[in-house]
Amino acid sequence: MVPLKDHGTFAVISRNYRTNDVINRRKFIQNAAGSALALAAIRIPDTAFSQTSRDPAIIHNRGPAENPFILRGVNLGGWLVLEKWMVPDVYRGSNAPDEYSLSLALGDQAKARLQKHRETFITAEDFRWIKNCGLNAVRLPVGYWALEAPKPFVGAADFLDFAFDQAGQNGLKLVLDLHGAPGSQNGWDHSGRSGEIGWHKSSGNIKETVRVLASLAQRYGKHPALFGIELLNEPSDQIPVEILKNFYLEAYSEIRKYAGPEVAVVFHDSFRAMAWQNFMKGPDYSNVIIDTHLYQLFNEDDSKRTAPEQIVFALSRKSALEQMQEEELPTFVGEWSLALPGNSTEDLSSFQSDLLNGAYADTQLLCFENTRGWFFWSYKLESKSAWNFRYCVEQGWLPEHFPA
Repeated sequence: MVPLKDHGTFAVISRNYRTNDVINRRKFIQNAAGSALALAAIRIPDTAFSQTSRDPAIIHNRGPAENPFILRGVNLGGWLVLEKWMVPDVYRGSNAPDEYSLSLALGDQAKARLQKHRETFITAEDFRWIKNCGLNAVRLPVGYWALEAPKPFVGAADFLDFAFDQAGQNGLKLVLDLHGAPGSQNGWDHSGRSGEIGWHKSSGNIKETVRVLASLAQRYGKHPALFGIELLNEPSDQIPVEILKNFYLEAYSEIRKYAGPEVAVVFHDSFRAMAWQNFMKGPDYSNVIIDTHLYQLFNEDDSKRTAPEQIVFALSRKSALEQMQEEELPTFVGEWSLALPGNSTEDLSSFQSDLLNGAYADTQLLCFENTRGWFFWSYKLESKSAWNFRYCVEQGWLPEHFPA
């Protein structure tokens, strides 16, 4: 996930509508978005790639025509890897910025607090809700401490097992995403420990990451709910690409010892969308997918766009995603949301904000349908916002049901 998504810049319009009002509003929003969606042929590949977090992926080079199964899902963020802006209650009474610091500060009390959070934040009811919404997949962020937890981390093996069982019972596919690695691959809180980007500076860190991935594959590689294993979430673009490539190759080989070609091996593009040409292609490599994360609020260009310009820019992503799949590998969008900079929305009425949110949602979904799929960030938060999938559905910005 991107750095510190604790953004007060995005003003969420919170209104309570009756069910029929939401349905009618959704239909109106879809019609209002129609003229904007007609612009989908617009091509701005260079600017479409200039992002700083979360990018796209598919199972081999042509996409939906050859591989009809499109992943439509949500991330279970903030559950087994903490992010303070998403679940601030877990951090109550502490100034800790990340899970490592919180666990260290809580000491012997860390296990009880994290256990309660894990038991209550995502439950069996949530998996049923995801299924009933018509979604078919979840992306599950985990830390390198999930199975064997070095101090001060608290392990989460039982909850990993629970997630796989619930996914299987509800007919959902699961992408197991290694979200945090030893030394931190990006210096952000969602790697487990914020601060220095130290993962690539130690061969021991890289070797341990490969070992963790092999352990996860050994434990879950044959589980029928497993769709794929993602090697590392959002490694910094400061990491030399050759180091990343060598790591991806080694991790692929280890995972294939326990998981056959029916299990996808997913790697993140490291915010370098077109750096992966002629990499990990067949016949030597099978079922490899690129993950790319697409947001429109973290850089200066994002903050300068008007509301209509945000929609046009989102449409331009279609050609960029097509280029990735044609020239590199199948791609899915592992993270996206409806959050936009406050500059784009501050002069809008609540009605206009609703229209913008619905149009922005429809535009992104239209573009992503030609990839291997997508995962919204995130399924739920403690707060109601454009990052909260359930809230977005309740508001009518996202469909209340997705096609099978």
